[in-house]
Amino acid sequence: MTISVLTRRADFLAANRGLRNARPGFVLLTRPNDGRGIRFGITVTKKIGNAVVRNRMKRRFRELLRDALPTEGLPDHDHVLIGREGGVERDFARLRLELHHALADAAAGKGDKARSPRPRGQQVRR
Repeated sequence: MTISVLTRRADFLAANRGLRNARPGFVLLTRPNDGRGIRFGITVTKKIGNAVVRNRMKRRFRELLRDALPTEGLPDHDHVLIGREGGVERDFARLRLELHHALADAAAGKGDKARSPRPRGQQVRR
């Protein structure tokens, strides 16, 4: 079983249309990927903090995913972790437990309510 990293923006946008599981430290997005194996991506926006803080959060998330995905990841799915405000200070063991629960919910097909669509006048910043 291979685990690869998402790099293309289109893959991240596609994952955003999938199942969404929000936790205090992160949001997990999962979406089937047509037999491409287990893939993961990490997103941390500038709202979270400066580059040092964002990179630290990404390192923590990378380690969490490398630990959890081989055993708990959904086969042939993309998994995207989006960092949330309090995620960098959260205890690592607590993040691991939250990821375990989020992956279990995703495997059971449970997710949070879909977000309301963006108003037509708003543009997506690129």
